[in-house]
Amino acid sequence: MVTFDGRGPGTPPHVWDEPLAALPPWPLPREGRTVVVAAHPDDETLTAGGLLAELAAAGRPADVVVVSDGAASHPGSPTLDPTALARRRVDEVRAAVEILSPASDVTLLGHPDGGLCESRDRVTADLRAILTTGAPVRTLVTTWRGDAHRDHRVLAEVCADLADELGCTLAEAPLWLWHWATPDDPAVPWDDLRALPLSDHAVVVKQRAVAAHETQVQPLSDHPADVPVLHPRFLRGFDRDLEPFVVREPTRRDDGPADRASLPAAYFDATYARHADPWGFTDRPYEARKRALTLAALPDERYGRALEVGCSIGVLTAELAARCDALTGTDVADAALAAARARLAHAPHVRLVHGALGGTDDDALPGGPFDLVVLSEVGYYLSWADLTVALPDLLTRLSRGGTVLACHWRHPVEDYPLPGDAVHRALARAAQDAGLAHLVEHREADLLLDVWSRDPRSVAERTGLR
Repeated sequence: MVTFDGRGPGTPPHVWDEPLAALPPWPLPREGRTVVVAAHPDDETLTAGGLLAELAAAGRPADVVVVSDGAASHPGSPTLDPTALARRRVDEVRAAVEILSPASDVTLLGHPDGGLCESRDRVTADLRAILTTGAPVRTLVTTWRGDAHRDHRVLAEVCADLADELGCTLAEAPLWLWHWATPDDPAVPWDDLRALPLSDHAVVVKQRAVAAHETQVQPLSDHPADVPVLHPRFLRGFDRDLEPFVVREPTRRDDGPADRASLPAAYFDATYARHADPWGFTDRPYEARKRALTLAALPDERYGRALEVGCSIGVLTAELAARCDALTGTDVADAALAAARARLAHAPHVRLVHGALGGTDDDALPGGPFDLVVLSEVGYYLSWADLTVALPDLLTRLSRGGTVLACHWRHPVEDYPLPGDAVHRALARAAQDAGLAHLVEHREADLLLDVWSRDPRSVAERTGLR
């Protein structure tokens, strides 16, 4: 684990000059909207001040979003308490961006400095709202996840997910890497680093903008807690005529997975014609374990009315039936429904019908309301466009205290329009828009499992332990 003292001089800046100068160039973004998302006030200038200046000079000013309030930079300061420090840093970031790119819109979200992990869902929701309002975002710039700073890592992970949703270029800017590492450190992402060339004008205005962050580059007082956060020697590394970024081009292109059509019912008919249990629900230990995880994640012991979307041959349905007074299972394949009916012949409270996520007319899902909706291994059969319409519609079927559980395979499948991770990002967006609380998040290499509910209480609260 990397630890460092940002107030120390760190690695001499000159040791980076030659390897950074040899980086492949990254051309200035020329199309669409660019948004710079900083973890703290001053990150926008230190990591992307030259980019902001170059875009401004090209008549394409970027939007700037600062996520945290910056109030934790001087713990124990006798000069400025956290509230006063946060106010100063707001003024500083506005002054710095005015120097770099006067026409840029600046949004300050004010999340707790040092607490972005705990605020992750709120940060994601705030950024999604900004990024999906207005012109399409083509380039998203943020901090680098490998910087050995928790806020930088969390924000980069959030922005990576959002870049996948939006299909835009992601550029992560290292900041503290240059302080704690050396060029031969294996943590340096040389293969992915690119350098944005900066004009003399951009270099000069970036220097002026760095100086505008007075609380970070000047002592607040003679007290030891008031020394500058950024050492003068470290700051010299930001005077270069280039800015390095870890650049990832969008994975969703016009011919990419997110734009492929939803799979038709005929696909599943053909699948069941080849094999009665094509996914091995009845004999694979992986599937048995996944069902156990699914049942364990349900926050209530029993449900009145439940809906399972894509019940297949009814293996999970049979286990859900033991927890429900009434259960409806749907599928688009007649062969799957026939097998499920045979398996559940002893369960008169289970109804099995033709229906699909995002279906219309004969394929429409039952109307509800349901106390539980289970969406297991079906979301990735839809295109991104169809899924993002179908999920909000599905959530309208939840009862006042209703719960939705989703579980999906994470590995790519050539036939499927979407990966499982994209399904869960889409569900998170729809659930947050619908005011649902996120109760369970289970991630492992093979699967994702999330539970959202209109009832925000934890299991302990529901069962009287709290």
